[in-house]
Amino acid sequence: MSKYGGYGGGGMNMQAMMKQAQKLQEQMAAAQQELEDTELTGESGGGLVSVTIDGKKRLQRLSIKPEAVDLDDLEMLEDLILAAYNEAFAAAEELEEELMPAGINGLM
Repeated sequence: MSKYGGYGGGGMNMQAMMKQAQKLQEQMAAAQQELEDTELTGESGGGLVSVTIDGKKRLQRLSIKPEAVDLDDLEMLEDLILAAYNEAFAAAEELEEELMPAGINGLM
């Protein structure tokens, strides 16, 4: 305990930390809003299947062209859907990394 009655420092450090925390909170809120508003699309099979998700990785749209549907090979269609989603998901992960304040991703 210091001779001024506090533990390990003055009020200025605490005030600076509070301002920094508020700034970080504002940056996170702005990043979260941008993620909500951004759409990312992944495609597979040369565009036969496309998946659109938002920056929060929630599915928004799924488009399947008729020529992608072969009733004798539904497994291929399933693979195309997964590949398109995974491409969109990777883009969303990259966007989230870019938008979030440094060091905050491990907390989310």
